[in-house]
Amino acid sequence: MSTLTDVRTVVVGESVEPGTKVEVRSRFDRSWARGFEIAEVVGSGYRIRRLSDGSILPLDFSADDVRAERKKSDFWWY
Repeated sequence: MSTLTDVRTVVVGESVEPGTKVEVRSRFDRSWARGFEIAEVVGSGYRIRRLSDGSILPLDFSADDVRAERKKSDFWWY
């Protein structure tokens, strides 16, 4: 049986390092947004850098709100 912690480990990975491209969950509508990377691993989760301008977001993100960037599929049904 898989636990939530196990799922997070698969999605984010155990050794997430600065520079890893990720998607973050929007605090507004809970959708996933692309165009970010891990800036720093901190005790409460992650500091996130926006790739478009290099800004570090002002709030830390928990492991629940960060996942490895997914590759876009060439298939319309994905």
